[in-house]
Amino acid sequence: MRAVALHADVLLATSAVLQANCVIVRGRAARPDPEPGPLHVIAPDDGPGDETFVIDSPILPEELSALGALVQQARFPAPSGLLATHGDWDHLLGRLAFPDLALGCAHDTAERLQSSPGEAQRELRSFDEELMIDRDRPLSLGALQELPVPGRCELGAQELELHPAPGHTRDGMAVMAGWAGVLICGDYLSTAEIPSLGDGGGAEEYTRTLERLRPLVARSGHVVPGHGPVLGRERALEVLEEDLSYVRSLRERGEAAELPRGRRSRAQRRLHAANAAALL
Repeated sequence: MRAVALHADVLLATSAVLQANCVIVRGRAARPDPEPGPLHVIAPDDGPGDETFVIDSPILPEELSALGALVQQARFPAPSGLLATHGDWDHLLGRLAFPDLALGCAHDTAERLQSSPGEAQRELRSFDEELMIDRDRPLSLGALQELPVPGRCELGAQELELHPAPGHTRDGMAVMAGWAGVLICGDYLSTAEIPSLGDGGGAEEYTRTLERLRPLVARSGHVVPGHGPVLGRERALEVLEEDLSYVRSLRERGEAAELPRGRRSRAQRRLHAANAAALL
């Protein structure tokens, strides 16, 4: 797992598998202005009332086990909540790292997980069996906390903006840490894979979500997709246009649609075929 700081309050942990991105965000508490004086020092680490959320998750057991140490090394407070951008299994594994924390998600994600109990666990088991991965315990989603989407979620004295993001699947949200200039957009805007229409997703919703992301990207310094490299603002806007063009062409031409440049591998062509079949 590779870990980097995107901002003083934002850490990024990228899994060695699937290039899955996990974002750790600290919200600092409001503090009174210090008394003037030549000896005053502002401590760089966390203080009373600071709060940390973990958004999405890495994949491998050792990566999940390392999250707590990563938070400590960054001198962030221990996490008080987990967020998932959507209900695909590879975004839900924070519960394995922090089993006592509630998992926050959009209403449509909670509805999806509750209507298909055990689906995420079965998909994780299948993935683990294929790669011969052993885990200490099975995944339990525990208490799901439904969040207001669109809306805001308090984090210390800051707020995370929550924006609806269906299309890749029938559920989802993008999370904007506005004070840090970081957008966590779930499985959108990736240079590692083409847009995919997964569980209940659709081309029209996907297009609407991309347009909804456009002004958020314009406000961002870093755009974090669910999988693949973090993008700067200009590159993220380029990928957004490429993805819009692909999804529109997919609706019009089906399997004859042209894939985005740089994303035309055999694996991406298989994904494209599945997209075309989903529109039939």
